[in-house]
Amino acid sequence: MEEVRSNFIHDIIDEDLKINPDLKIHTRFPPEPNGYLHIGSAKAIWINTMTAKKYNGLFNLRYDDTNPAKEDNEYVESIYEDLKWLGCEPTGGVYYGSDYFDKCYEYAIKLIKDGKAYVCDLNADEMREYRGTLTVPGKNSPYRDRTVEENLDLFERMKNGEFADGTKTLRAKIDMSSSNMNMRDPAIYRIVHTDHHRQGNKWCIYPLYDYAHPIQDALEGITHSLCSIEFENHRPLYEWVIDNIGFENKPKQREFARLNVTHTVMSKRYLRQLVETGLVDGWDDPRMPTLCGLRRRGYTPSAIFDFVSRAGVAKAYSVVDYELLEHCIREELNDSAERRIAILHPIKVVVTNYPEGKTEYFDLPNNPAHPEIGTRKVAFTRELYIDADDFAEVPPPKFFRMKPGGEVRLMGAYIVKCEEIIKDSYGNISEIRCTADLETGNGMPTDGRKVKGTIHWLSSENCSEATVMSYDFLFDIENTADIPEGKTFDDYLNANSVTKIEGAKIEPALQSANPSDKFQFVRCGYFVKDTKHENTFNRIVGLKDSYVVKK
Repeated sequence: MEEVRSNFIHDIIDEDLKINPDLKIHTRFPPEPNGYLHIGSAKAIWINTMTAKKYNGLFNLRYDDTNPAKEDNEYVESIYEDLKWLGCEPTGGVYYGSDYFDKCYEYAIKLIKDGKAYVCDLNADEMREYRGTLTVPGKNSPYRDRTVEENLDLFERMKNGEFADGTKTLRAKIDMSSSNMNMRDPAIYRIVHTDHHRQGNKWCIYPLYDYAHPIQDALEGITHSLCSIEFENHRPLYEWVIDNIGFENKPKQREFARLNVTHTVMSKRYLRQLVETGLVDGWDDPRMPTLCGLRRRGYTPSAIFDFVSRAGVAKAYSVVDYELLEHCIREELNDSAERRIAILHPIKVVVTNYPEGKTEYFDLPNNPAHPEIGTRKVAFTRELYIDADDFAEVPPPKFFRMKPGGEVRLMGAYIVKCEEIIKDSYGNISEIRCTADLETGNGMPTDGRKVKGTIHWLSSENCSEATVMSYDFLFDIENTADIPEGKTFDDYLNANSVTKIEGAKIEPALQSANPSDKFQFVRCGYFVKDTKHENTFNRIVGLKDSYVVKK
């Protein structure tokens, strides 16, 4: 993982280090275990891990498991698996927000005793009404002036399970006329009679994120709480909690713009809906923006972090072109992926002047850019397969592949000439008969004639069969934030986002490939073996790169 270029976050840290040179930089990534991580999460992970690394600091993983109704151990495990895959092991440790429930409760008691928190009986609708608007100040709750003794008693009874969900909250006593609505006596505890995935039924009151998060940061020694821009208006509340509890260690919250990508949705709620309604093949569907989906698709951690790095770290809203992500993986695989032959739409070719029963082998490069990794032997026999796209019975102008009466090079082997087309009773081509110039195996014709076209091929007797999946954008609309009123994400699902090709022909060795191995199927694109469906290959990205790299 290369060191990240300096950005405004590092400028802030540099200034902090001028004031306190002994400051040990400590960051954290606090995912809520209510879904799988996506590529937007990768930006947060990258910023936090690279910042810690740059300053020789520490990086924590802390699960924000303060909402038991939505959390599951499946997500806990998937998050850690994704971090390991990205190469971002938490150098400062793995923690859970639920580990701090006792401390959060203890500090809530302190706030009550200090007259800075109170139990409120307003329900959710009433609380919204009392809260006011951006232009109208809020009104004090009728329960705001309860005595310390009454608040302590009610809060204890909340903890003991005497009250139903939604009937009471504990609220911070701040300022109902504040211009920042997050400071208008926000709820810091609510009643939820639901078992917690780690704490069981120990608690029926749970701290809200804006209250619990700064406490967790302070207790773990976090110096810089780096989060996405939607939390910028929550920063005063973050600081209020730190100051009023009285922590000596005062973490500094700073915000960066989220990663928004074209043709993609980052909402975990909607991604879960896609999974639960069966519109995709699970959280790891290769069309999903989840890290497990990208992994199954064949993307690499280095390509994802390259994409994040190129997208940049800023505070301004922007949408990054998905084609930049494709460019990053294509650039990596063009250099690293070994070449193999796959015939996606096979047509049988019979080389009539080649002896029946004979097999010879031609050496083809594993990667022409890296001769040091050698060659492999590909069998040649009388009966072959070529791709249907490489033949035209009535060729368009400047068609240099196989055509009636024309010559073409079989890649790495002989020049052949199309002599005859055999069709079935429906008029479909069932076989093409050719003759080979048997003097041209890996060489040019001795009579000096020029053959412009080269096509790939496989021996029909020395190949295997596979299913090949090709993927397009999940959504037709470029910017999913621009969906018109009255429309939903569902209205823009791309009906052609996946194409399944059965009966493709592949080199036999591909059957034993590992899911971590990436290949360029010659003239077809880059592919990886699927992890869920046997003998299936997923297209990672095509060969053509239309993305213009910005200098």
